[in-house]
Amino acid sequence: MLQNENRIIGLILTSITFILTTFAMMISLIVLVILIYQWYRNCIKKEDKITIYLCIHIYLSLLILAAIILSMNIRTLLGDLTGQSFDSSWCLFSGYLALNHVSIMYMAFVNQALYRLVRIIYPRYRYFQNLTFYTFLFIIEYLCIFGIHCVIIAWNGVIYLTNDHFCYVSFTNLLAVMWAAFFAYLFPCSCPMIIYIRITRYLRKQANTVTLVTRQRLDRDFLIVRRISIILGLLLILGIPAMIFILRFAITGDYHPLTLRISWTPVAISIAGLNVASAYCIPQLKSTIRKVFQHRITVISVAVPLGRTEM
Repeated sequence: MLQNENRIIGLILTSITFILTTFAMMISLIVLVILIYQWYRNCIKKEDKITIYLCIHIYLSLLILAAIILSMNIRTLLGDLTGQSFDSSWCLFSGYLALNHVSIMYMAFVNQALYRLVRIIYPRYRYFQNLTFYTFLFIIEYLCIFGIHCVIIAWNGVIYLTNDHFCYVSFTNLLAVMWAAFFAYLFPCSCPMIIYIRITRYLRKQANTVTLVTRQRLDRDFLIVRRISIILGLLLILGIPAMIFILRFAITGDYHPLTLRISWTPVAISIAGLNVASAYCIPQLKSTIRKVFQHRITVISVAVPLGRTEM
């Protein structure tokens, strides 16, 4: 259990993370409800369906990850304030689940990048532009992620952390934490960056050899890729503090008691930012959300004069 200044700083960091993850959950839930409702009502254009389908997966993964982090925060706050222990088999499973869903969240953005790559550079490959392909891809990714991280259980990597009152990969288990860092952060974070670099190079090459109409489409794609860089930045920021602490422990052998609380705060910032940035940076998503609110404003505007007329 934390003592003195570390306890106060720990409570502040946990409270900030709690607020941010609550905000992220609310945004994710609102956007998910809008997208699922619009999908159910067949209000989405045929050419936008795959993009919206991928957005549903992104916001679902953000919602689940935010919910897991929020539950960890609640346990931390209760543990700090009451001294309650949450050491149990469920705690260990939730720690393993949290690690898996960090990977799943990243892979949701990898899938979106893959779709853009195929649509822009390889439009002839129609098989990679249908819902069935991405549905099977999601299932395969889920199974692979859970299988890859099973190794950490064998290494006793997920343990109950007495300072933080929840279970997660211990930074003192270098083998487990480096495995987790590579498969939950470095590899899935690198994939969309490599894909968007490839798209950018292709667009720049094509910009000098196309007609005016095609040039307008390329300019639109360029603008989207520039906006996507905001999302890539948030994905990168998410794991930087954790990587610094891993290197620090590997070099010095010193483990700071606030390591995980400091590491989870930028994760919460990134998740909250990704909820907002995705709605701004993805045109089809932005348009779908805007239509819902414009429709509500129109309905209210029509209803008010009718009410006055009846009076």
